Amino acid sequence: MTLLSKIIRNAHMIESNEKLKPIQIRDLYVSEEIEVDYSYSHEEISRERNKMLSEVEIEITTKKTQLSSDISETKVYIESQLREWEEQKNSFQQLAYDEGFSQGLEEGRNKAVSDMQELLSRANKVIETAYETADSYLQHQEHVILELGIRTAERIIGIKLENDDQLFLSIVKRGLKEAREMKKIKLYISPTYFTLVSSSREELASIFPVDVPFMIFVDEDIQATDCYIETNHGRIVVGIDEQLQELRIKLNGILDSME
Repeated sequence: MTLLSKIIRNAHMIESNEKLKPIQIRDLYVSEEIEVDYSYSHEEISRERNKMLSEVEIEITTKKTQLSSDISETKVYIESQLREWEEQKNSFQQLAYDEGFSQGLEEGRNKAVSDMQELLSRANKVIETAYETADSYLQHQEHVILELGIRTAERIIGIKLENDDQLFLSIVKRGLKEAREMKKIKLYISPTYFTLVSSSREELASIFPVDVPFMIFVDEDIQATDCYIETNHGRIVVGIDEQLQELRIKLNGILDSME
């Protein structure tokens, strides 16, 4: 929870420093206008939260098991190398004693020291790799938790839209208000919400001056909750899916910059 709070605060700080363009994707989902019906959605939110936590717990358990296995294998490898080194040391010493040459004994000792240094170097590299793997895993979990949070938001918004058509209409209104200074407005809606939006045409048209043409079209190629506005200055994307995708890209960008 703390990590996501920091991420969202950083997102607001970054966005406040960016130059605004005439036409751009804007955050049209405003909590003040879209209040959650707690009598209905509290159970859904709780279920999604528990599901998200369960997925994260499974992922963490899997990674811990893998890391534990890697450490165990490393320990077995080091122990086997130590035994091999001990055997080689004894062999060199015995060879030196058998041949009676001090040079052989010295060479044996030097070889044993060299082998031990090589073994320690390998062990250090293995441990360093294990730490790097653990650090990489923790960084990956930040993205996993962020993605689960976005998907949970998608599910909750989807549930609200299924039970409250006015929610989608309010999103369309906010998009049109962003284009109120334009001279020509074409609103494209999916077949799912075309009837609803068309029935509210007069209310939506009142957002603009009377001399501004306002037309509503159906677009069968877009997602159910998507819509966009074509103006004399370009396109404004209003759909919920586009807004969540834009949020996902920005937050992942912030996470990457913090690593």
